[in-house]
Amino acid sequence: QVQLVESGGGLVQAGGSLRLCCAGSGRTFSRLIMGWFRQAPGKEREFVATISESGGKTFYADSVKGRFTISRDNGKNTVYLQMNNLKPEDTAVYYCAVLRSSGLYYTAGSYDYWGQGTQVTVSS
Repeated sequence: QVQLVESGGGLVQAGGSLRLCCAGSGRTFSRLIMGWFRQAPGKEREFVATISESGGKTFYADSVKGRFTISRDNGKNTVYLQMNNLKPEDTAVYYCAVLRSSGLYYTAGSYDYWGQGTQVTVSS
């Protein structure tokens, strides 16, 4: 079992920044591939970014590439999502999750152990 708790969401103006945190517990965090997803009202949950166990490999959705950065600190069992130059279309609930070993990183169905989510609202 893995427990995940997201934090860091809030209300920000367009062009602003936020840093989301995902704190994990329950399993050896450094062995887990982690991902961030988001879900806006009325829309499906969509992939944002993923990071390998050591942090050496990262992948991003095209919509956030160049603006968002995923990182991790295995000593603190935490994954981060630094979000810069935020746009109103980034408004959503953001979730972190653990990728199953055989899963496709960009598909929500490949992830287990979701957190409760944190709301990000970007005003224009």
